[in-house]
Amino acid sequence: MSFFGSIYFFLLLILIFLPAVFLGITGKRMQGYRAAVSVMMILMALWPDKEQLIYLGAFYILEYILVQVYLALRLRQKNQRSPAVYRLFLVFCVLPLFLCKVSEAAGGTVPGMFQFMGISYLTFRAVQMIIEIYDGIIHEVRWLDFTDFLLLFSTFSCGPIDRSRRYRQDAEKGYERKEYLELLGDGLQKLLIGVIYKFILAVLVHKGVTFFQDPRTLLEYAGYGYCYGIYMFFDFAGYSAMAIGAGYILGIRVPENFNKPFISVDMKDFWNRWHMTLSFWFRDFLFSRFMMLAIKGKWFSSRLTGASIGFIVNMLVMGAWHGLAANYILYGLYHGLLLALTEVYQKKSGFYKKYKKAVWYRLLSWFITLNMVMFGFLLFSGAII
Repeated sequence: MSFFGSIYFFLLLILIFLPAVFLGITGKRMQGYRAAVSVMMILMALWPDKEQLIYLGAFYILEYILVQVYLALRLRQKNQRSPAVYRLFLVFCVLPLFLCKVSEAAGGTVPGMFQFMGISYLTFRAVQMIIEIYDGIIHEVRWLDFTDFLLLFSTFSCGPIDRSRRYRQDAEKGYERKEYLELLGDGLQKLLIGVIYKFILAVLVHKGVTFFQDPRTLLEYAGYGYCYGIYMFFDFAGYSAMAIGAGYILGIRVPENFNKPFISVDMKDFWNRWHMTLSFWFRDFLFSRFMMLAIKGKWFSSRLTGASIGFIVNMLVMGAWHGLAANYILYGLYHGLLLALTEVYQKKSGFYKKYKKAVWYRLLSWFITLNMVMFGFLLFSGAII
């Protein structure tokens, strides 16, 4: 069973929603029910592949132990923080994902360590908890909170990526009847939009991907890049909308993942609109911390240089997160360079500062950005590697 991929899944989803709606309109908390059905759905999805199930179980136990042990150490430290211990726990937290990506890149020549559906997104959730424990923001992690947050089935395999503190506020909430009914209506609407995106529009656009498959001329490459990029949007945005809608019905306001990305007027604007929970996660937990360390350590001659290097590092890691194949690494490097160049141009160019609000300039900037984005999708697809 694949999530949001079959009639069987949607029929099962209706059965799961019925008790949730009853709990919602009667003002009851859903956390225990939500965690139980998430575990059930994940077991059903992975049961045919026992190896995935074993690796998921090992991952869950490892991450829970790491979070609890580090939390205990951090509470003992009080105002004294050990960066070395913090980094060690981060390494252990990310290690399963690293082993998974190395195994994938090796093409089967290395045993498939920790290869299970959803490991990339689950790792982000666990890493975020370690980071915020280090920051002194998280002071308690209960088993049910951890399980509910980590394993929410609607976002299990492809996100969106939520934050534990925000999630917990929803998880512990008993909604007023009117408030839940509004949430239910929004959730059903998002589910419907997701179905239209993924099963109608994405399918139609995929015909263009098939038509331009194996491109040889410049025009064919352009056609493939555009069709692939638009297909990626409808397919992924459709899945995200369904995951968000299901989360709403289960009492969780899962964050939005897309906001009209193809109207972006520059590359920074694009990454504020495309796969937002991923790009915001990297912004908050990698780029910002890189910049703080760079400024504190005086690594670069100027903040602009530091920001430019930070964008490249940030996007390279994001590319590697998708996989260690050449197309993903190049995709990350490409976007890192574009973001760095955008930062330098916007900070240094008098032409930009003079005309950035002019209609003709914004239209031209939109057209250039759209084509750069589509070339990025071409890189991502592996069609030119």
